[in-house]
Amino acid sequence: MNKAYGLDIPVTPEEVCHPDRMALLVYDMQAGIVHQALNAQRVTSNVVSVIAAARKGGYRIFFSRHLSLPNQAAGVSQLRTAMAWQRKDKAEETKPSFPRDSPQARIIPEVTPLESEVIFDKLGMSFFVGTPLEIALRDCGISAVAIVGVVLEVGIEPTVRHAADLGFLPVLIADACGSVNEAARKRSLDALTFSGSIVTDSATVCGLLPRGGQ
Repeated sequence: MNKAYGLDIPVTPEEVCHPDRMALLVYDMQAGIVHQALNAQRVTSNVVSVIAAARKGGYRIFFSRHLSLPNQAAGVSQLRTAMAWQRKDKAEETKPSFPRDSPQARIIPEVTPLESEVIFDKLGMSFFVGTPLEIALRDCGISAVAIVGVVLEVGIEPTVRHAADLGFLPVLIADACGSVNEAARKRSLDALTFSGSIVTDSATVCGLLPRGGQ
């Protein structure tokens, strides 16, 4: 552990993986999103493994769930995003992609949250925008977040960057983060590695989480 000015500064997965300082974020593992990812079955398997290891190690786990507003309540940003994703020329031609309680909005059964775990609903890409996540993490004394889920180049990258801007150390578990475009995935991984995020894999993390990095 690097020590300076009275601070412990972790720089490796081994140093950051401890339930007293790190939580696991499970990003948008929803029925209508997971199936769009490349190698969805392998990514899901890795996510399941990381969650199991985090539970064994006593880590706090927070799930994000992306929802869509009804068109009548949606604003400009929501409607423009729907037009782009659904390839429609007019907002009136779009439909909400993830209405509350719709089948596609549900978290997949393989990663069903426990009663002791948290689900926060969101409208934007960053897990931190419009949710109580930052408050919840700081109240628990958490200073780092490991991230798994889908989609890396759409919502996970903004979440990682936002976490760093808020002073949390992000740990990206790359093979447990799904993508829909290989070129975009590589750009995201290269950029996040360059910016200083810890980028690791599920095998490494699953070996650390159950024993608190010790």
